[in-house]
Amino acid sequence: MREQYRAEGLAETDLAATPVAQFARWFTQAATEAHLFEPNAMVVSTADAQGRPSSRTVLLKQFDEQGFVFFTNYDSRKARDLAQNPYISLLFPWHPMARQVIVTGVACRTGRDETAAYFRTRPHGSQLGAWASAQSSVIETREQVDTAYADLAARYPEGEQVPVPPHWGGFRVAPETVEFWQGRENRLHDRLRYVAEPDGGWRVERLSP
Repeated sequence: MREQYRAEGLAETDLAATPVAQFARWFTQAATEAHLFEPNAMVVSTADAQGRPSSRTVLLKQFDEQGFVFFTNYDSRKARDLAQNPYISLLFPWHPMARQVIVTGVACRTGRDETAAYFRTRPHGSQLGAWASAQSSVIETREQVDTAYADLAARYPEGEQVPVPPHWGGFRVAPETVEFWQGRENRLHDRLRYVAEPDGGWRVERLSP
């Protein structure tokens, strides 16, 4: 099970001035040119206070020069990890394009106003789901979740505003490094990594494949 990757590479002269600008360029290509399914799906890796790692797929919801934003239950495993250890890694696996983007940095919670503004854009069912699920907790049956959701749907029918759960919100990942990985022939991939500098700028370094 082995694929030969594309011949075109990634040169330092191809890069944008900042990693977020470069990410925006690749993200647009993934979404509008390659038409990838959910190009905003990313593998989020965290570690607890003892350094034990865990990973899961989460959807990126916003990004700008301040960082990459996702939303979750603050009682979930990922959020509990981040409360103890704020260091995080995000991996965007754009396999059909033979590309990956790997972000490492520090996560902090978004403000409640920002959380509420995003929550209002979610579909009604997703808003109810944020209340119905005690994410990452052990449950006995699926029916527990379905019953909780049905009760909420009766209390907040379609068209009625659902309050923002106090235990739900966003994380913004401020990047310290962002690696752009382009698959090349013979496993001699191009790997260019932006590294944050103390003065707020970025330096670019090439990694051996």
